[in-house]
Amino acid sequence: MSAPSTVVGADGPVLRPARPDDAAELAHLESELFGGEAWSQALLDGELDAAAGPGADRAYVVVEEPGDGGGPVVLGYAGAWFGDGRGSADLLTIATVPTARRRGIASAMLEHLVALVGGQGCEDVLLEVRASNVGAQRLYAAHGFEGIGTRRRYYLAPVEDALVMRRVLRVPSGPGPVGSEVV
Repeated sequence: MSAPSTVVGADGPVLRPARPDDAAELAHLESELFGGEAWSQALLDGELDAAAGPGADRAYVVVEEPGDGGGPVVLGYAGAWFGDGRGSADLLTIATVPTARRRGIASAMLEHLVALVGGQGCEDVLLEVRASNVGAQRLYAAHGFEGIGTRRRYYLAPVEDALVMRRVLRVPSGPGPVGSEVV
């Protein structure tokens, strides 16, 4: 499932598969970016472990660039679950640090993961986004996602509804839902 590192933009950020040793940095960023909704380091440890190896059913990526001190600085990260590839994939998380926004980083991560789950055979990608997060909704819409419903009180810190969005990757084969048959 791992893809080679790729350049995201002309200024040199690199998109690469996330590694288990990224969990501490991602947990720190989660706390800064998502507050009460942040994933713990233990949860991230489990997610990154589940994304590794031949039985992986999800993928995580990181975008980084060289920092002033020479070491890499994480600009964003994202993850998607694709299961066995026979149904829908779920965009699990996507985040860009505030100083790196509007540089195409979220778009690069999103398109990378959409291509990856499509390559696994998934028919569509689902995600939830805060009803008030118009900027993220615009990003997703620009990448072919459409609103399909609402999950009431999905977010808890603070309490807010989620808009469910979907991007169709391929038309499903085989029979449709019961009652959809043409007679």
